[in-house]
Amino acid sequence: MIHYYQLANYSARCGPLIDLCLGPHVRHTGKIKAFAVTKNSATYWEGKADMESLQRVYGISFPDGKLLKEWKQQQEEAALRDHRKLGRDYELFFFNELSPGSCFFYPKGAHIYNKLIELMRSEYRKRGFQEVITPNMFNSKLWVTSGHWEHYKDDMFLFEVEKEQFALKPMNCPSHCVMFLQRPRSWRELPLRYADFGALHRNELSGALTGLTRVRRFQQDDAHIFCTPEQITSEIMNALVFLKDIYDILGFELTLALSTRPDNFLGDIPTWDEAEKSLATALDAFGMPWSTKEKDGAFYGPKIDISVTDAMRRKNQCATIQLDFQLPIRFNLSYVTADEGGTKSRPVIIHRAILGSLERMIACLTENYAGKWPFWLSPNQVMIVPVASAFDEYGLNVRQQIWDAGFMVECDLDPGTTFNKKIRNAQLMQYNFILVCGEKEMSNKTVNVRTRDNVVHGEQTVDHVCQRLKHFAESRVREADEKF
Repeated sequence: MIHYYQLANYSARCGPLIDLCLGPHVRHTGKIKAFAVTKNSATYWEGKADMESLQRVYGISFPDGKLLKEWKQQQEEAALRDHRKLGRDYELFFFNELSPGSCFFYPKGAHIYNKLIELMRSEYRKRGFQEVITPNMFNSKLWVTSGHWEHYKDDMFLFEVEKEQFALKPMNCPSHCVMFLQRPRSWRELPLRYADFGALHRNELSGALTGLTRVRRFQQDDAHIFCTPEQITSEIMNALVFLKDIYDILGFELTLALSTRPDNFLGDIPTWDEAEKSLATALDAFGMPWSTKEKDGAFYGPKIDISVTDAMRRKNQCATIQLDFQLPIRFNLSYVTADEGGTKSRPVIIHRAILGSLERMIACLTENYAGKWPFWLSPNQVMIVPVASAFDEYGLNVRQQIWDAGFMVECDLDPGTTFNKKIRNAQLMQYNFILVCGEKEMSNKTVNVRTRDNVVHGEQTVDHVCQRLKHFAESRVREADEKF
């Protein structure tokens, strides 16, 4: 049954049907030219197992058949790119019911994870960030002070230690405030930029867990900038430039939006208005188009949400930049100003994550690249293929040289597979470079270089290959296969 709504005098009742959706969905059924039922699933009323069993039926409609056909093609492509499938196929990561919502990363997946962290760390030193390490569990008193106990308690993992209530941290900001408080601060220290890759835990409902995009245990490239009110605009600008530089490396397009004061906000309206004005000023100065998302800010401050567009033109939100006037008040943070009297003033906190959750970012990258990872990030960088078993020892020697140079490299010594099949297997597994070793190469201490796209670069010395690979890794170029 297709139910439609009239815009005027809307009622949720239509004959015997009481529709639970607010609507309107479509002006009239004449607008529906093509539709498809996509799936059905069982559920319980109010999600409770002791209530009535229900059936959900999912469907989609379009104003013409061409759009429906395009949508089906996109769904087929999305299924092939699903990061959960590719994670299994390429042995990157998996999940297990013994730890729901917490990912197991194989060595190849850990390689990607660590390369993303290395990317951020290499930029931190250039941009004045200092990495810190903070505890994973805190007494509930910290969360009461920060306001998270009131607004976020249900999404935290809670437990008792010696009759005191503790929780695993779902975010780093309160612990960075504790660090700021450990001694008196001067205006000369600001802006103070703390970066933290600590593990975070959020008690997501089991039904909401979705591969790497919604997990219970994750890490962020989290940073908090303590600055003066006068430094806000320049720090936000720096964060936006940093953001664009990183996403240019990854090959993503950006969409920016300013999220404003929600209904459950902390603090006073004038302070919020000033915070939103500061972010809008920085966005205007940055020069990229941006939109406004009304009432979508965090409860402690407005934020800039950043969406990325992948190879399938889908948008994913990973990064965020948030302005916070509330935590400095709640933690009574202060610094000594440059005034002769040594007066104290309140700093402002900028919450900043560029990759966001590393787990979510890896999901986005996995689906965006569909296995064809850029060389610097690739879990399958080099495959050595001896043309016959007589050259296996030389192939292993080449493998060791490339491994010692710091690259992900394997050598296919399977005696039951033909040479051509080995090349094809390496291409299907998306190894960036395939190095062939035969009699000529063994005599000349060389390898014959080809790519996963079957581009042949010819005979090269192993030392030259290592130098080129180091160049590609350090420069993080996306077209290394073509530029060898």
